Parts: sequence; C-alpha cells; structure tokens
Amino acid sequence: MRIAIGAIFQESNTFSPRPTTLESFEAVYLWRGADTFSKLRGARIEIPGYLSVLEREGIEAIPLLATSALAGGVVTRATFEPLMSDLEARLKRAGKVDAVLLALHGAMAIEDEPDAESEIIERVAKLVPEGTPIGVSLDLHGLVTERMLKPNVFVIGYRDYPHIDMFETGVRLAETMVGVLRRKIVPRMAIAKLPMIVSPSKARTVEEPLQSIVAVVRKMEADGEILHGSLFPVQPWLDLPGLGFGILVCTNGDAAGAQRAANNLADLVWERRHEFDPELVDLAHAINVGLEADGTTVIADSGDAPSGGSAADNTTVLQALLDAGADRSERKTYLTMCDADAAKTCAKAGVGTTLTLDVGHKVSRNDGKPLRIQCYVHSISDGSFVMLDAGARGTRVDLGLTAVVSIGSIRMVIRSNPAYEWDTGIYTAFGLRLEEASMMFVKSPSHFKVSYAPHATRILLADTPGPTCPNMRRLALRRVQRPLFPLDDVQRP
Repeated sequence: MRIAIGAIFQESNTFSPRPTTLESFEAVYLWRGADTFSKLRGARIEIPGYLSVLEREGIEAIPLLATSALAGGVVTRATFEPLMSDLEARLKRAGKVDAVLLALHGAMAIEDEPDAESEIIERVAKLVPEGTPIGVSLDLHGLVTERMLKPNVFVIGYRDYPHIDMFETGVRLAETMVGVLRRKIVPRMAIAKLPMIVSPSKARTVEEPLQSIVAVVRKMEADGEILHGSLFPVQPWLDLPGLGFGILVCTNGDAAGAQRAANNLADLVWERRHEFDPELVDLAHAINVGLEADGTTVIADSGDAPSGGSAADNTTVLQALLDAGADRSERKTYLTMCDADAAKTCAKAGVGTTLTLDVGHKVSRNDGKPLRIQCYVHSISDGSFVMLDAGARGTRVDLGLTAVVSIGSIRMVIRSNPAYEWDTGIYTAFGLRLEEASMMFVKSPSHFKVSYAPHATRILLADTPGPTCPNMRRLALRRVQRPLFPLDDVQRP
C-alpha cells in the first residue's frame, strides 16, 4: 500500500494586522518532498504520528509538501496557489496511491475563499481515483463546515486543548485509515453546529465546562457507539459566515448513528453555554497582585496572542507596568514584545548600552502608537530555540534577531518574528530564570498553562485588548450569522 501525506496549516484571524504571505509559511517551516518527513521527524505533531503507524504497518508513505504558518491574517491567493499547486504536482507525480492523509488546521481562510480546507480537500480528491479515501486531521479550533464532509473523506480533530495530542491525533487518523484500507472500517461522518462562540481562555478540555462533555465523547468511543467524536469550540476571531461551535462524529458504517450522536453532544454543549464565560480580571488589578503577592504571578495577555493572529506588539501591558511602578520594584517582571526595528536598534547599539527606544505598534498601527522607553541592553541573539515543554515539544522556534533589555526591574524579550508563546523557552532560552520573576506575562489565551503552571503561584487572565481579545462580547463581528451567543440572546433552532 502507498499513502500520500501533505500539510498546509494556518489559522486565520480576520482581525489580524498581519497578512499571511509565503514568508509567513517559510518563517515556521516549508518542506518539500523527502524533507517533509526528515525535517519533521522527532516533532510531536501530526505527520510524525502518521509515519509511526505507517512504518509499523509496512505501508509506504509518499511525501508531498508540508508547511505551517503562525496564525495571522487571511492567506493571500498569491501565497496559497503556489503552495497548493506544488502539493498537487507532487501528488500527480507520485503515481497510484491507495489513500491520502492531510494535516490541516480547519480555520484557514484565503482572501477569496473563506473555507480553505474544503478547497484543499476538493482539489486533492480530483487527482486521485474516485473512491480513494482521504483522511484529514484538524485543530479543534477549526471552523468545520458541511462542505468538508465529502464522500470518502473522514475527519478527526485534536482531543485536547491545550494542544498536547497533535502527534496522537496523527496516530488516530492513520490507524483509522489503515482500518479503511483493510476494509475493517467504513467511515460515516456527521456534523452538528451551534450558534455560539467560546473564548479560548475558557475552552480548556481539562477544565469545566468542556471537561465533562469531553468525558462523554470518550465514553461513547470506549463503548463502541462511535469511532471518533471531535469537538470544535472554534477560533472566535473569524468574522466569517458559518462561525460557530461544531461537533463532528465518525462511525463505522452508521450514518444515522453518527448524526444522532453529533446532535446529542450539541445538546450537552448548548445546555452549558452560560458556563463558558472566562474569568477575566482587570489588567491593573492583575499587576497589583503580581507586585504585592508572594510567589510568582503568571498573567495572560490574551488580547495580543501571536498564536491567534496578533502582531504581539501592543504596548498596553508595558504602559500599565510602568504606571504601576513595576520598573522600581525590588522584584523582576518579564514580558515580551515583537518589534524587529527595536531589536535591530538594540543590536546596533550593542550589549551593555543604555539607549532610548521606541517599542511597539510597528505592525498594529491602528491600535496604538510606539512607546518611548529608556532601557539597558543585556543580550543579543539569533532568537532560535527548541520547545521543551509539553505540546509541540521538539519544534524549533525562530524568533529572528532578539534582544533582552531592562527597564529597571522589568525584563523584556524583544524579538523580530511573532511566534507561539506556549513554551517557557520564550524566556529561559535567553538567560532569564523563571524563579527570579515575581510576575511573568504570556501572550497566549490558554495553552501557556501547560508550561507555566509548574512555575506559577497563581495564574490570572487579564482582559487585554487586541485581535485575540478574550472577551467575546467585545468582538466586532459583522459578517457572521446573527444571533450568535454570547453576543446575542439566542434561542437555539
């Protein structure tokens, strides 16, 4: 047997000031042909999960193309088309394949196509004989649609958020595909959608209200009622038609049973919709706690999260810290800033220099102005490190030219490229010791908790502004279908 494998992975945010271009994909990874496997081997993500199963089963894996971009604005057609055309060309050259496995996100939008994943699936299906099975893995923040569910296509989403099961999702998808090819499984998919969105800050699968709903899904799988159940709380910063909480169910040959199970799970989610409000705190209050309380306070700057599409250059937190006198505190505060110009200025000045620096809002120009600071340059580096914490462990991060500066007791990591702030390496890779900080800010809505919880006396979620605002009621959604909970009072159809 021969199975082709590919990935075009990106999470779009229609509020993001950063357009997603070819450079956006190259900044994370863009591997073609054999490099698709060799360069990703060892990372705890989907494609290595596929390979672990296929190698065990003696099935030949055919590499196509694998690329991933950090969350950002919609993908330009000029960017998407050459990537997709390359994948198609490699699939054509591969000759006869028995199946295709695709690692996609589910919330990628192209400037002229809001449902990018469906376009990918449709274009791949046209290049293989009719009836060839296609298996797709999705991030649970995907915007799932009816259009994705083509004949001979089955979809499995991540089980966990924070995302610590990307590799395991790849394993589940590949094992299901092996069952399909050996005629032990006939996948039948069903979808249920709810007119609601959920703040990622309150959508952790290890916390209520989602935890007990996930437990019901796992029991349905264990009891053999369904093969796979996938919950999609959806990434809410998508002002697109069809935005809503999705449930996908896959059964072995029982289409009616799949739909029944999807509807039942949707009922469970809807009954608990009021419990999904995040426990947000005022930023000034969070900083006061960090300055006055014992131990280490970790604070989520969720509104400026690059993992959701923000430019990560908002100065709201830095200004609030200065207003509160954190720079004059006896204890240290850590935060980050994405500002390539500022990093270059620091590098030009050199380590050991004190300088005046304008930081922030070089990309998010509509959200504020740069903040002028006096700072001391502690270090300069190329910004490269490997994630070591749970989740995407083994994945290399390239922050580009990076400077660590101090403003009194404040330590700020100024990097050139936006990147995931899931991992404590965002600080430790640049010589900052976590135990020395009384307060650490992380530009992430939820995933950071896996890495930072062991180092935190307390974790607070600040109600900060930006393209990844954690407060759903502050979102300016204009293209979605209304009413939409919690923006509106909704009576479920």
